[in-house]
Parts: sequence; C-alpha cells; structure tokens
Amino acid sequence: MTRSSHTVEKIGGTSMSRVRELKDTLFLGDRTGDELYGRIFVVSAFGGITNMLLEDKKTGAPGVYGHFINADTKHHWQEAVTRVADEMRKLNREVLDHPADIEQADGFVSDRTVGAHNCLIDLQRLCAYGHFRLSEHMLQIRELLSGLGEAHSAFVTTLLLRRAGISARFVDLSGWRDEGNVTLHERIANAMEKIDPHTEMPIVTGYAQCAEGLMREFDRGYSEVTFSKLAALTNAREAIIHKEFHLSSADPRLVGEKNVSKLGRTNYDVADQLANMGMEAIHPKAAKTLRQADVPLRVTNAFEPHDPGTLIDDRKAETPAVEIITGLDIVTLEVFEQDMVGVKGYDVAILECLKRHNARIVSKVSNANTITHYLDTSLKTTRRIEKDITKAFPAAEITTRTLAMVSVIGRDLKGLSVLQRGLETIANAGLSTIGASQGPRKVDVQFILNRDALQPVIKALHAEFIELARPKLTCAA
Repeated sequence: MTRSSHTVEKIGGTSMSRVRELKDTLFLGDRTGDELYGRIFVVSAFGGITNMLLEDKKTGAPGVYGHFINADTKHHWQEAVTRVADEMRKLNREVLDHPADIEQADGFVSDRTVGAHNCLIDLQRLCAYGHFRLSEHMLQIRELLSGLGEAHSAFVTTLLLRRAGISARFVDLSGWRDEGNVTLHERIANAMEKIDPHTEMPIVTGYAQCAEGLMREFDRGYSEVTFSKLAALTNAREAIIHKEFHLSSADPRLVGEKNVSKLGRTNYDVADQLANMGMEAIHPKAAKTLRQADVPLRVTNAFEPHDPGTLIDDRKAETPAVEIITGLDIVTLEVFEQDMVGVKGYDVAILECLKRHNARIVSKVSNANTITHYLDTSLKTTRRIEKDITKAFPAAEITTRTLAMVSVIGRDLKGLSVLQRGLETIANAGLSTIGASQGPRKVDVQFILNRDALQPVIKALHAEFIELARPKLTCAA
C-alpha cells in the first residue's frame, strides 16, 4: 500500500489550554500556503474540563457524572452542569478575540450543555419507573458527558484558526444527536470521506461515539485510540503526539533539565514499559493499532515545533543502553498459603478479584507458597480486595504495604549488568531495596523500595546509567 503524505497529530489537554500559543507555533509557525496543510489534528478537551464533567482524575472529586450517578439531589449535578458551561464560556473569551467568534462559541456551549442537561433529566424520569435501571446507562452517560469537552475544544480551535486565515474544519465524532450506532471504523470513515487534508485542516474530536463504547475498555484514554485508528485508516505517513515536554530520560523537574537527555529514538517495546509504569507515551492498545498499520509514532514538544522529538517504531537498538528511569507509587498484595504448593487455582482466583475491583497490575512475583502482586491502585481498593481473597482462602495470610517501584528501561539492556549495578548504586546512596527483578528479554529492571526512597533512587540511577554513560568531551591539545 502506498503511504499517504499527511500526518495525524494529537494534542493533549494541558497543551490545549495553551492553544493560542500553539496557533503561532504548531498550527501556523513559519508555514505559508499549501505548507499549512497535510495535517489532521485530534484534540483533547481543554485542561480541567473533563475533570469537571466526570471526576477529578487525581482526587476523585465528583463532576457532573459523579454527582448524577451517586443519586445526589438534582441541584448538585445541575449546578455542576452550570459550572462546566460557565468555565467553557470563560475559555471562549481566553482563546478567542473576535466578538462574532465568541458569540458563536457561546451558542455552541449552550446547545451542548442544555442538550446534555435535558437528556439527563429525561433519563432520571425514565428510571423512576421500575422497569428501567440507571446502572444500565452509566457508560452511555459517561460517554455523553465526556464528548462535550472534546467537541467544545475542537469547535473553538476551528474558530481560532479560521480567524487566522487557515481553512480549518470542525470534525465532530461525538455522535451528537446522531441516530446511528456505528462502529469506530465507520464513524471515522464517514466523517473523513469528503475531506482532503491537503486543502484544509481537520480539527477532530478526541472522543468518538461508536458501538464498541470506547470508555468501556479505555475510559479516559479514548482519545489516543481515536487518534491511532484515524492514523491507521487514513494510511498516515506518521502519527505525532504533541506534549508539553520532550520524552526524556527522566523527569527534568526531579533530576534537573541540564541532566536529562531527550530519547530521540526508541521502539514500541519501550513505550509499552512506560505505559506499564503509568508514564504513557501512548496507550498500549493504540500503539498496537499503529504497529499493525506500520505507522511510525513521533512524540514532540508542542512548543518547540522545529525539534523532531522522539521517533517510536519497531527498530531495535544499535547498541545496548539504558534509555529512561521512571517510577511510581504502588501497593503490594502478598498472599501466603502453606497449602498452595503444587495446587492450581490460587492465581486465577486472585486475578479475577483484581479484575473485579479494577486494580491495575504493574508486576508480580511468586514462589512455592506466596503470590505477590504490585498494584497501581488505592489502599482503599486494596482493602476490599483483601476481604474478597480472605473469603476465598480463609487460611491464607494476606499482607498489604504501600511501597514504590523504580524501573530502568531500554530497548536492549544486554551486557549492562543493570540489576547488579542498580543494587550497588542504591546501596552506595545510603538507600535499600525490598526487592528487584529482571525479565529474560532484558528491556527493564524493576526495584521495589520504600516510598520515601522513590525520588532519591531515580536520581541516583539516572546519574549512574544516563549521566555517567554520556561520551566525555575532550579538548584539542
């Protein structure tokens, strides 16, 4: 198949909040005429809007969705809708200058928020009858509300770009007032059918309503799925994710900007390891779509448009090297049962319980009578899991602890003695490990630590494997 010359590019919510800056750097820059086109943009909601519509991603504080499904009074969720609408109108004035554009954007906000409000009122009335259950509609409610954020940001961005002289087109995949329940493939194909990205600039909503229900599997990671599917279906030359930072060897705020290195090039294997550590370059399922379509992925800094960023493809490393050090807080769930030896079924039951409570497994280790899962979840959820496992295995001893994990990642770590050197480096820094593991594929090594050691260990390992590994500059005699 002949590769198209266009790119599909995604902008996240934090970067979208600085869309006025992006207009002058990413969208326009030093381009003129036909150079402006050949790019399809998939946009997330403006920063904070999805939190207001659903729930705060960090604190869990309820938004419109949280108030509505928790059987709060009408006033709570209706007031939450009003707050969202007010915030959207405020953003309209921050992004747009022309009164006509602001008026059009305000009208869009009113149409969508009033429509969603009326839909929820009707649903509440319907569920007052015994034959209908609100619980059966939770996913649809979540998707309806979430789509408001992306539709708003895409519409406002389109107005901004048109005023700047760009032939931008608002492409709404959110299924607003759409009677058809189509697949994701059909939704994207129908929307793009009559669009030529080489003569206009499509601004596409990150949320796409479809029969599969993106939030069922991906929850708030749906925009990357839309992005990757769009890139694959349109046979894009490249898929690009614009972030507010470069994909670097560690968090520059932790180890110092002068000490980090931009990755420049890596592969999807490393991207998967990063996703496992909660540091997503791209959702693993979205990466799979791009890999199967043979579309390379590039991660760039949205505010440094001339920097090529980091290219992610299937290419193997030319030489073994550590590429990135990252970490996260975890909760360990240790199940000890003396009678576990040689008996099947323990692991299956534990996994079913973890799935039921939606606890993400980062890693696991086991021996003859102990299975330990390292989880990215709350301690509250872990306590619920512990109760369920106790019911299934009354004789088991279950221990939970709040710890941290640091991972050393690279396309090829063979011959670098990362496990041994990492343990020595941590000890030399006056710190200690609780556990460590390395798989046979040699793409990552994980160190388990007390939480207060997380940042010091990242800094120590980064100094050892990244900073000391840089070529030394020599002065001419």
